[in-house]
Amino acid sequence: MNFAADPEFCSMIDRLREEIENAGGEVPAAFEQLAGPLGAEELHTALTAPGQPLWAREIAAFRLGLAGDPRAFEALVLLLNHRDPERCVSAAHALTRLGDPRTARAAAALATNELRVAYALLPVRLLAALRAPESAPALVTVLERRLVPGDPHWRVALACVEGLGALGDPVAREVLTAALPHPRLAEAAREALRRL
Repeated sequence: MNFAADPEFCSMIDRLREEIENAGGEVPAAFEQLAGPLGAEELHTALTAPGQPLWAREIAAFRLGLAGDPRAFEALVLLLNHRDPERCVSAAHALTRLGDPRTARAAAALATNELRVAYALLPVRLLAALRAPESAPALVTVLERRLVPGDPHWRVALACVEGLGALGDPVAREVLTAALPHPRLAEAAREALRRL
């Protein structure tokens, strides 16, 4: 697969290069190797070898995910739950391409974990993109929790509304109707209800 043609791969490599380059503007040789033409076994070794830096594991997991290698699944789920949103974006992209049947269940678990709600935005968006049986019920659950007065996670709620609109599942009608009085959600909720 030509990874250089994938914009998300290029974006990840640029981000990581800036993150790890030293004061002289150099990056470790291992970085260039991981970004280059390595095979699946070499990437798996880089993913699982002890003492590997996070950037090395991220590149290896991303490339294995895009190649459809299920050995990337666990690392990509951990990255999807990372506090750095850019790492979450890369992981969600790779998980979508991986096509592992466990992905929707893992994304639903992350999205509905109230202790990690501040990091739920990308799992919510991933659920909508996957269109799996777990998607609509998880998004309904997350949105119901976000509709309480004073909830600060309106971006997560908006992603749920938009995702439910894209899914078009009638099970969402009640919670989308409940979202209408919320100023930040009203327009998207109206559109989502129209799409049902």
